[in-house]
Amino acid sequence: MNTKLKCLLLDDELPGLTYLKMLCEQIPEVEIVKTFNNPEKLLADIPNLDFDLLISDIEMPGIDGLHLAEMLDNKLVIFCTAYKEYAADAFNIDAVDYITKPVKLERLQKAISKAFERFHKPDAARKFIQLNTDKGKTLLYFNQIQYIKTAVSDSRDKTVLLADGSFLNLKNVKFDTLLNELPEADFCRINKKEIVAVKAIKFFNHNEIVLHHLEIKDKNTTLLLSETYRAEFLKKVKI
Repeated sequence: MNTKLKCLLLDDELPGLTYLKMLCEQIPEVEIVKTFNNPEKLLADIPNLDFDLLISDIEMPGIDGLHLAEMLDNKLVIFCTAYKEYAADAFNIDAVDYITKPVKLERLQKAISKAFERFHKPDAARKFIQLNTDKGKTLLYFNQIQYIKTAVSDSRDKTVLLADGSFLNLKNVKFDTLLNELPEADFCRINKKEIVAVKAIKFFNHNEIVLHHLEIKDKNTTLLLSETYRAEFLKKVKI
């Protein structure tokens, strides 16, 4: 098994790139293949590069880091940016992690460890799970889930809100079973009756979570954040 992740670094600002390189050189699991300060140059060089992981800025001239990441084929991506507002978009394209600048060694090490685990456990990067619904079996894709709640009609069932605004009724499945199958970094239980996708969150405070999803009369879906699950939730969404 490879003990290092072959890594590309990308930041259009040279001081930031130099600092990132310095941090990565202190992390044993990382082998820096090449550094870039121009995203278009990186794209041009891709066919000639052997790498596993890209650590990239987002706002850059020419092409932003999000669009660049979408062009990479089966590569792990960690974003390091000064802006918090791209987090949902980053996780929507299955980024390993999202770090806000200034980057700290401990935080980068944590992100690298997640990338290392995903790289060596392909199953951890599965895109979907197979579940029973009231209409038969379904392949439920993780990136389509906004939140999951206990069904009103039967507490043994669960109702899933999907990205297109539709609902899916899962038959006779427990929250613990779902949490064991869902990517741990992307989903969090917030009360006894609901699990939320991190990328679906628009705002939150200590008592409630507001989603991007709009209900009737353009009102955002609001969920209760209970005291029991608050600490774990706040830890998970900390950037």
